This record gives sequence, structure tokens and C-alpha cells, in this order.
Amino acid sequence: MTELIYDTSQPMARLIEIMRRLRDPQTGCPWDIEQDFATIAPYTIEEAYEVADAIEREAWGELEGELGDLLLQTVYHTQMGEEAGHFDFSSVANAISEKMIARHPHVFGSDSRDKSAEQQVADWEAIKATERANKAQGGTLDGVAIGLPSLLRAVKLQKRAARVGFDWPSTKEVLDKLNEESAELVEAREDLSHEEIKEEFGDLLFVMANLGRHLNLDPEEALRAANAKFTRRFERVEALLAARDKTPALSDLTEMDALWEEVKREERA
Repeated sequence: MTELIYDTSQPMARLIEIMRRLRDPQTGCPWDIEQDFATIAPYTIEEAYEVADAIEREAWGELEGELGDLLLQTVYHTQMGEEAGHFDFSSVANAISEKMIARHPHVFGSDSRDKSAEQQVADWEAIKATERANKAQGGTLDGVAIGLPSLLRAVKLQKRAARVGFDWPSTKEVLDKLNEESAELVEAREDLSHEEIKEEFGDLLFVMANLGRHLNLDPEEALRAANAKFTRRFERVEALLAARDKTPALSDLTEMDALWEEVKREERA
């Protein structure tokens, strides 16, 4: 096996063997040996975000490495699964292969490919519903992963509820609810406890996610764009301050707000 870890002609087998060696109780890496599913899960999420970040920035030279990092997470989890007798890389790969075949009868079966994108999505959801039923997940919201980012999970929960008719008929009702929740938060800020204020704030965020869904917008994507815009503008404010031999710490809100408006004018010009 020593030769395999240096054999570039067998990339997948090579990576699996490297992970096996890292986890070897006698000769492996002490840090890797100590890890379990729970301790590795945050790294898995982080690597997935780094893949998304490289794509967002169109950093194609970085994407290869980020995809490798994400692949390593799968290999890590499958190695631990094999050690515990739950599964191994082959069974995981076969499981996803079977799922893709089952979910694409218009490609691998006898169904017609002459369908709209909307019909294919509907078929996909019907197949997933059958899979959930076979897993005894009969509830409408069963199977929506708890570990998803909160905005993304909110949208998924709302979509599931909408499928059974639990949804506002138009954007107007969502906006009315948004105004209601905003007013409740203002009242909560004056009269309620910190926990009660947090609850009202969560309700407001949940409605905002629903508004994005009704507007056919991805809340996560919209917030990422807002974060990028804020970063871009604040860095420009810092640059303008530096031209005055200042830093934000040596400035004040009035000056920085004026520069912020200047940056906005620059972007509109």
C-alpha cells in the first residue's frame, strides 16, 4: 500500500488509502485519529461554503483545490463509517448512484424527456416524497435537515408547507405580515425580555425569507450580495480615510457616513 499513496494513476483509491493511513490507530496522525463525525461536520460545512465562495468569485484557479478539500470530507466521513461498521466509500457511492438513477427515469428509464423544467421539478419532488414515505417520514416537514443554514432551512420549510396549501396567496399578504412583525418587534424592544425580543426578531427574519420566496429570490444569495456590497463600500470608505491620513478609529460616524454617501455616488456615476 505504500506505493499506492504515491500512485497518481489511481486518484480515488490513493485518496482513500491516504485517509485510512491517517486514521490508523497505531501509525496515523494523532489529531485525525481523535476526530469523529461530530467534530468533522463543521469542517464539512466550511469546505462546502468555500466551494460556493470560489464559484461566486469565479475563482476557477482556486475551485479545483476547494473541490478537493470538499471531497476529502466525504472520504473522511466514509472512513469513520467503515471503522464503525456503518458503511464505506463504495456503499456511499453506490447509494447516490442508485438515487440518481431512480430520480431520473427520463434519462435512465422509460419516461419521456419531453418535459418542461417545471414538470421535471414536480416529478423530482414526487419521487422524493415517495422516498420519505418509505423511510416512515410521513410529515410534511420531515427530512428538512436541521443543520442547514437558517435562512435556507426557513425557505425549505415554507416550500414544503406551500405544497399542501399552507401559504399566502400573493406577495401582498406577505408584506402585510412583514409590517405586522416589524411593529411587534418595535413593541417588544420597549416592553419584553431579551428572549421575547429574540423570538420576535426570529419571526421577522422568517417572514423576510418567505418574502424572498414569493419574489422568486434566494434569501441566502441576496444576503451574500448585500454582504459583498457592504464590504466593497466600507473598504472604499477606509481608503478615502487613509487618503486623509485617518483610520475609522480616528474618524467619527458623521465623517464616515458622509464618505459612505460619496462612495454610493461614485458607484452610481
